[in-house]
Amino acid sequence: RTGMTFTAQKCGVCFQPPSIILIYRDHSQDKTRRRIMPVRNFSKFSDCSVAAEQLKNNPRHKAYLEGVSLCQLQKLYGLLRGHLGGESLAESLEKFQQEETIDPEEDMNKLDDKELAKRKSIMDELFEKNRKKKDDPDFVYDVEVEFPQDEQLESCGWDMESDEDI
Repeated sequence: RTGMTFTAQKCGVCFQPPSIILIYRDHSQDKTRRRIMPVRNFSKFSDCSVAAEQLKNNPRHKAYLEGVSLCQLQKLYGLLRGHLGGESLAESLEKFQQEETIDPEEDMNKLDDKELAKRKSIMDELFEKNRKKKDDPDFVYDVEVEFPQDEQLESCGWDMESDEDI
């Protein structure tokens, strides 16, 4: 099939109420919209990679999330998990920085498969990051955190998915 109907532009997380927010372009209607995907059954003990995979494969959201990497969704869930565990945003972001820096001196042969896979995906991601330029149509911002104003929360049926024009 040719051309995607939706192009992901930015992906963010909202803490209150917990949701993943996607800004995307709907080509069939030539509009930029915001999709709110409520995060349910997720706690500070949840596994972010499982949650990310479930969201990415969710039949309702799949088409919209095609342009969003699993790694990025994991990050958003990571921020949410940190928040649920009482971390400040700065602390969570700090952790990502540490996890994402690869120690060149590290002996990769000593790592177990899971760690190795993690390093590999970080390298892939760093490579991708450097390859994609800002004006790339599919350049997705890493972590965009939105804090909607309280009054806005009232008016917007938060437990429902919604796609609004923006």
